[in-house]
Order: sequence, then structure tokens, then C-alpha cells
Amino acid sequence: MDFIGANILSVSQFERADIERVFDVADSMTPYAQREKVTRVLEGAILGNMFMEPSTRTRLSFGAAFNLLGGTVRETVGITASAMAKGESLYDTARVLSGYSDVICMRHPKEGSVAEFAEASRVPVVNGGDGANEHPTQALLDLYTIRKELAAHGRTLDDFRIAMIGDLKHGRTVHSLCKLLCLFGKVQITLVSPPELAMPESIVEMLREAGHEVVVTDQLESSISHVDIVYSTRIQEERFASQEEANRYRGRFRLNKAIFTRHAEPNTVIMHPLPRDSRAEANELDTDLNEHPSLAIFRQTDNGLLVRMALFAMLLGVENQVDKYSRDVNWYSRRNRV
Repeated sequence: MDFIGANILSVSQFERADIERVFDVADSMTPYAQREKVTRVLEGAILGNMFMEPSTRTRLSFGAAFNLLGGTVRETVGITASAMAKGESLYDTARVLSGYSDVICMRHPKEGSVAEFAEASRVPVVNGGDGANEHPTQALLDLYTIRKELAAHGRTLDDFRIAMIGDLKHGRTVHSLCKLLCLFGKVQITLVSPPELAMPESIVEMLREAGHEVVVTDQLESSISHVDIVYSTRIQEERFASQEEANRYRGRFRLNKAIFTRHAEPNTVIMHPLPRDSRAEANELDTDLNEHPSLAIFRQTDNGLLVRMALFAMLLGVENQVDKYSRDVNWYSRRNRV
């Protein structure tokens, strides 16, 4: 894949070699993400952050990643805050905003909308999530996290076991992650959900055609007993026809310290794309796991900076110039002293 000037719309764009290249560049971003160094390699460049759907981590992660490379961020948050509320088309919006930006990150509630926007854009567009369809950068940071966590125990992406739990029908993060896993070998995948919220059959078949062992079940405890990774997801209540329908499934697959200790192997890693629903009636990933060494959810978010910094550098063709524009940090930072 030629990254310079490319759009990042789907994980289907990537070959295995592309992913490994992104991960190598992400590794090189560590001193900048940890505030050991500062780089101004993207000084003068502008990121247009267009989030037409609620977001905290993804929006701020994109912005922080661009800032850490020396660039500037401009944001539009919510359809009502944009000219789309006045009837402006995606085409017109893309033509205008791509004149103000060097790269655009977009989230939109409608599937396929980011690809439609990208067709009219004059600068690279990165998909920050389009409905229940895909979330390619989340899948990349998830896979990057899995690789790092497995490496600590002498395992690789070509030989591990993962259980995905929760709303697998609407969860765009698990859809994209499954597609990436098809590029690797010997993965055992257990899909845990209510039958009504099962992984789309097309993705299950894709995994099996790639040679992976796939088990579909609605049993939580037995599914986490022999895996390396537990990947929990929340009920995507915004994708349901009504709140009442979503409430039928909330709290169905709760993972807490007692359940984890009783059923999971000691080194099993717990992941979640966030936000986790910590309300009492849901609480799919209990806060009593917050200090557990197996909980990797905040390592995931830290890794998101590295992966998104790598993508920005590669899309704008500066991944080999980052160190050239660097200097030491001159302010107090606890990050590299913990």
C-alpha cells in the first residue's frame, strides 16, 4: 500500500506487510507519545476533525496524535453544529473543508458516509467510525495492543486465542478487528453474545475461510477459561430502534474480578474499545478490575496515540523525518517517571 495521500476507510485496504509497517512506525513514536521528546515535523499542517457522532477518546486521540507531531487541529462536533444541519451535502462539505485542512478525520452515524465524503475530499480522509460498519484505526490499535501483550508472554499474532464478548452485531470495532485477524494464522476465536446480537454471518464465514477456528456461543464463563485475550464490548444502545430494546441486553455479560479469577487463566489480557458502560444496570467490565495487571484498556488508549501518530506521519510522508525535527522536553512530565 502507498500510504502517502491515501484515505484510510477500511481495514480491507491493508495487507499484512502494511500493518507490520504501521506498527514499526508506531514503535518509533514512543518517545514522543511519552513526552520524552518533542517533534515539529508537521508544524503548519492542519487536521480537520469532523465528528458527527458523540466521541471522547477517538476524537481527542486523533487530535492529540496530530498535535504531538507538531500540527494544529480544527474541530467540528455534532451535525447540529455543522452546515449539514442546513442541508449541506457531504460532497460540498468535503470540498470546502479539504481546502482548510491537510488531512481530515471523520465519524458519521451512517454506514458508507465517510467513503462518500472521501470521494469529494482533496486531502486524505481517515474513517473514525461510520455507523455499525467499521472503525479501522481502532482495529489497528487493538491489534497493536494484542501484539504487545502477547509478546510479553512469548506469543505471537499467528498463534493465540481470543474471546469477543457483547454486542457483536453492532460493534464496528470487533467487525474491523476480525477482518484484520484474517491476515494472520492459527487464531482461535470465540464469539460470545446473545443470539440476537451475534457477529454477522459474513464475518464469521470470512474468519473460517481464513483458516481460523471459530466458536459461536452465549456462555461467558466457559468461553474465557482458555483464552489469551478477552475483548469485551458494550451494548451499542444508539444502534437500537428503542432504548427499551437495548435495555433487554444490558448487563447480560458482566465481567468482574471474581468471575475473572475463577474462570480465566492468570495471564489472560482484558481489553475493551471503550467507553465501557459502568452504570449499575450494565457494568459489563467492573471497576473492581481497575488495578488488575491483566486489565489493558488504558494501555490500549495509550497505544492509540502511537498508531494514529504513525498513520498521520505516513499519510503525509514524513515518517522518516520525525527525529530530524525533534528536541528534548523542557517541562515536567510524570509519564516517563512512573
